[in-house]
Amino acid sequence: MPAPLPSFTLGKYTLAENEAPALPLFILGPCAIESPDFTWEMAREIKAIAEKVGVSFVFKASYDKANRTSVGSYRGVGIEDGCKLLGEIGEDLGVPVTTDIHLPEHAAIAGEHIDLLQIPAFLCRQTDLLEAAAKTGRAVNVKKGQFLAPWDMKPVLEKMAHFGCENVLLTERGTTFGYNNLVADMRSLPWMRDLGARVCFDATHSVQRPGGLGGTTGGDGALAPVLAKSAVAAGVDAIFMETHKDPANALSDGPNQVPLANLEKTLTTLAAVHRAAHG
Repeated sequence: MPAPLPSFTLGKYTLAENEAPALPLFILGPCAIESPDFTWEMAREIKAIAEKVGVSFVFKASYDKANRTSVGSYRGVGIEDGCKLLGEIGEDLGVPVTTDIHLPEHAAIAGEHIDLLQIPAFLCRQTDLLEAAAKTGRAVNVKKGQFLAPWDMKPVLEKMAHFGCENVLLTERGTTFGYNNLVADMRSLPWMRDLGARVCFDATHSVQRPGGLGGTTGGDGALAPVLAKSAVAAGVDAIFMETHKDPANALSDGPNQVPLANLEKTLTTLAAVHRAAHG
C-alpha cells in the first residue's frame, strides 16, 4: 500500500494530508541571478503571467552555480547578496522564493531569506547538508540524484524526518543514460509518491545534456514542455521549470530554459492537461 501523502505548506500555499493539488505549484525563474535588475524584471513578468493563467508559483534563481562544467563559466553573485535580493523580491511581490544551497554553512544564511531551500541533485545524500537545511525550519526541495533509483530516495526522506523536517518535496530531474545524456522516467513519479512524499518534476534539467557542448552543458529546451505535460498527466504536486527572456544569451543553462515569451502558453497548456487528467 502507498504511504499517505504528508501535508505541505509554503507561504500561503497549503496542501492538507492526502490532498491532491487543484493545480500543480509552479517553481519558475531563470537559472542564475545575472544581475539585480534582470532578476527583478524576470520576477515581475513571471508573476504577471502566473496570475493571468491562475497558477501559484515560487520564484527561483541561483546565487551560485557551483557545479558548472568549466572553471571559466559564470557562477553568480554570491550567497549574501543573492539571498538578500531574493528575499526582497519575495517580500515585495508576495511570492515564496527558492534557491539551491551547496554547503551546510549556507543553510542558515539562506534560511533567513529563502522560503524553500533546494538541495542539488549531486548533493542529495549529503547528510550534513540535509541536516543543516532541515534545522532552518524552512521547507526543503531535494532533487533526486541522476545516479539514483526512485526508491533510493527513501533514506533521504528518513534523514529529513530524523532531523525534524517533514515539509519536503522530492524532485525528479532525469537519470543518467549513457554519456552526456539523461532520460526522464515517468514511473519515478508514482514510485517516489509511494514513499510518502510530495513530488515535483524538473522539466528543464531533465532535458540537459551534461557536458554535451564540451566546456558547457547542452540541452533540448524545446522538449521541456513536452516532458512537463507528461508529468502533469502522471500526477505531480509541483513543476520546476527555468525560464529566461533570452535563453540564447543566458549566462547559465541557456539551452534548457523555456523562453519567457512562451511561458504563458506553456502554463495554460499544463493547467489544461491537469484538469483533463485529474478533474
